[in-house]
Amino acid sequence: MASDHCGSSLLLALPDDVFAIVTRSLSPRDVCNLGLCCRSLYALAAFDKVWLSQCDVTGVVPPQDLADWRKGVASYKALCRFLVSVQPLIGIWVHQNPELGNVVYVMPGFLSVVGCRIIPQELGPLGIEDGPILWTPVFEIVADFDGSAAFFLHGRERENDYFYPGLLKPVDRNCNALLLEAEPRQQRNGGKLVHNKSFGYNLDTESSRRISRSDSGLSKSQRVTRHAAPAVPFSRLAFGDRRKLLEIVTSQVRFQVPDSANGLFFPCLRGDEANIHQDVALLSERRSLLIQMYKFGGGCDNLKGSPDLPPDPTELQLSEIRKSLDRSGGLHKSSNGHDGCTQSIKRKSLGGYFRDSLKQILGRSSSNNGSHEIRKTGCSSSENRHAKLIEFLRSGDTIGLTLHASTLKLHSYKAWPNMHDSQFALYKLPVQVPKVGQEYAGLWGGTFGWPPGKPTEDKPGKALFFLLLSYEESQGQQLLIATKILEGTHYVLHPNGSAMFIVNTDMPSLEPFPWATDGDSNPVDVKNAFVGKGIANGYGFRYPGSKPGFLFVIEGGLLAFIWKESRAVLTLQRLNLPELLKKGQRVPALPPSLNFSYLTKSYSNVFAGFSNTSTCLSSPSGAGTDYQLHDLGINRDG
Repeated sequence: MASDHCGSSLLLALPDDVFAIVTRSLSPRDVCNLGLCCRSLYALAAFDKVWLSQCDVTGVVPPQDLADWRKGVASYKALCRFLVSVQPLIGIWVHQNPELGNVVYVMPGFLSVVGCRIIPQELGPLGIEDGPILWTPVFEIVADFDGSAAFFLHGRERENDYFYPGLLKPVDRNCNALLLEAEPRQQRNGGKLVHNKSFGYNLDTESSRRISRSDSGLSKSQRVTRHAAPAVPFSRLAFGDRRKLLEIVTSQVRFQVPDSANGLFFPCLRGDEANIHQDVALLSERRSLLIQMYKFGGGCDNLKGSPDLPPDPTELQLSEIRKSLDRSGGLHKSSNGHDGCTQSIKRKSLGGYFRDSLKQILGRSSSNNGSHEIRKTGCSSSENRHAKLIEFLRSGDTIGLTLHASTLKLHSYKAWPNMHDSQFALYKLPVQVPKVGQEYAGLWGGTFGWPPGKPTEDKPGKALFFLLLSYEESQGQQLLIATKILEGTHYVLHPNGSAMFIVNTDMPSLEPFPWATDGDSNPVDVKNAFVGKGIANGYGFRYPGSKPGFLFVIEGGLLAFIWKESRAVLTLQRLNLPELLKKGQRVPALPPSLNFSYLTKSYSNVFAGFSNTSTCLSSPSGAGTDYQLHDLGINRDG
């Protein structure tokens, strides 16, 4: 009798709801493997309740929203496929340039995830929670009917908003870098490789002759194998070549955003069911339009596919790349390994060579002159390791945008990753989860001054700061580090990644709080206080000093760090970014590659410079505001 209830029969005997609960402890891959055991388990593992449970486990979408998302896909299994693929992207991504802040928060939209850039800004009179936060879309990843993902880069050119479609490469589960790349692809027709006859390469006459001669003695199968050689990674190209490719591809693989797709990105906050249903209907129409544009294009006629294959809106023929590079002369310089470096070397005097040789003999660094030369010419000693553009383009017939979420070896200093200056990349910030003994970990926002976030007549706006609070062990003591990731001034006061304050949570303070009441005349109740040090002017912009201070934990969820000498106070409250963005105000984006990662060093608010107030869109919630981008003022003294 017991043998009848062992193995698969025991699982088959479970009620559907109980089986769905049991499979919550399995990964989606394990559930699929379970369905391969026998036909009965296959039918059970394909049950919608099982995959609804798996969707809930991902944590991407609140349980109450899953039913709305399910209506747009084939099944909960298809929905789970999409959620699993984008789940590692959810969170805070940053780049160190510009210094005022390049913070992109990836959050769920509707059957999509949206990368939203937080614009450096001042707080309006309503404060953080009720004042609209300014943001702009960077990219979207939208779910198709089968759960596959469609990638769209956002950008703005000549006062028009554009979508730039591309592919989402398989996402590493522990990805910490989000790379925007151009990737060669193979055209396929009926499963067969379609060779582009113009790809015999008139891109460069001499190179074309060499290719023709070298291939002349090869059989057809050998030539196909040669085409199938491992592709040259985009990251191996010189920075100038990568930038040129992205500029060319985005200038041609694009379509203008129609008015019907330029509205909502997320449904309104829960609480008004009628508005939620209306928003979901609008978002569903927008998402269907995006998928249609992704598959069939946005009405652009600049993409010419082969006669046997409809053009793919996400790809660009290499003949178009050839024309663009021929006009700029970029391929000729790159394929010959020059790209401006050779001419610079020729101009170098004999005395310069002698000085560099002497420095090497003496063991001295020539970093100052070398860095100047690198900035001037874009060349370095690693130039020889760069792949040639012509070799990169040989590995495909077409080229298109890709979003590559990968895992890189990164070092960090006080929770801020050390970043590559020349990669179109965003880097993920690990956000610690609050727990016992580390209650203050997470994202906080605030301003200088007391009462917190309240404008005064002489200071109508206060610069908004975003700080990431994290814990770190040092010499047997627990430190709380507040890393600045956003600053809302016109000209930066503190570099990205600065530790605004560091507190020793093992060292309590008896210092009294200077104010007895808050902005509403309520008494201030201090729950705890710690000794620490706050950022101060020091040796150079990159090496700020520090001065003593105290962190006060105030009843009601506020933190206040006070510099002992100046009595300046930085007040913080915990942030819920999804809610703030849903209530926020969308503003125009930057040009596409800049919009993804602004690589030019800048200490001013470049985001305000690229926008104009006449094109600012009203917030999705309908809340009006007089807050304008060009009114973002500097607030040096808090």
